[in-house]
Amino acid sequence: MNILRVKSVLTILALVIMLCGLALPLRGDDKKSDVDQIGKRRVAHRSMISQEKEIAMGKQYATEIDRSAKLVTDPMITEYVNRVAQNIARNSDLGVPLTVKVIDSPEINAFALPGGFLYVNSGLLMAADEEAHVAGVVAHEVAHVAARHWASQVTKAQILQYLTIPLIFTPMSYPVYLGVAQALNFGIPIAFLKFSRGAEAEADYLGIQYMYKAGYDPNSYVAFFGKVIEAERRSPGSMPSVFADHPPTGDRIVKAETEIKGILPTRDQYLISTSEFDDVKTRLHTVMTLRKKQKGESGPTLQKRPPAEQTQTQPQDQKSGSDTPPVLKRRE
Repeated sequence: MNILRVKSVLTILALVIMLCGLALPLRGDDKKSDVDQIGKRRVAHRSMISQEKEIAMGKQYATEIDRSAKLVTDPMITEYVNRVAQNIARNSDLGVPLTVKVIDSPEINAFALPGGFLYVNSGLLMAADEEAHVAGVVAHEVAHVAARHWASQVTKAQILQYLTIPLIFTPMSYPVYLGVAQALNFGIPIAFLKFSRGAEAEADYLGIQYMYKAGYDPNSYVAFFGKVIEAERRSPGSMPSVFADHPPTGDRIVKAETEIKGILPTRDQYLISTSEFDDVKTRLHTVMTLRKKQKGESGPTLQKRPPAEQTQTQPQDQKSGSDTPPVLKRRE
């Protein structure tokens, strides 16, 4: 029994060391703040899941989303969003191809699946005041993929589950063991991913660098934070789902502003917005309005019944349902 206890302790220590190591990128952490090294450094965290497996899982999730969600297929809109996202991807540490699609949804949201499958809601495009707002949110999501946060999170969950196995051989009551096992047994969302606050902070940190590298003003990302906070203050509970779990607190904004000043060299000019952004936003509004009208026309329509007096005095030669207004006869 003593041998089993020693083996259990050694197993726990090994798993804890592995778990702690997952918090660190593979290599190049010292270059993490050097924007000139973007694309040459590795910011991906360690994981027990291969990148090929990660891409395969992301493709499977993407297939499910494509089947269930309504996608915007207008070529002008999709090509524009894809071009903005690919510009961010080219100026990032992303090591996999990026596939971009637009979802017809009013929610201000965007999310990236493991393996480089990015989805942008139409609600985000309509809420943005400039192209840099969209680029900032996209850069944040690209950072999640580049850092392999999903694979790292799944690996940590697996290790935490493994850690409960040796507890069977330790002098612990069964109810206590069961409580620990249940506490560590958390699921991984498939379609809409939720990351730890540490992962969200790192995505902020890398995202503003990717924005800067692509030519955008990273302060626009902070400004979009402010817009969300102001909307929440005016109408409590209205915070967009993209910020629901990790809201843009004042501390997070201050931290982003400090990082922008500390690691990003000042530029004379930044890309804020383009006329094409305005054209696409107008086009999207037209497409959404047309879809709403089509939905209304496809449903049943109700017609008002004319007053009884008008029905009785309507001429016999006037056809029911005619566009000609009814003629009232004067009583003798």
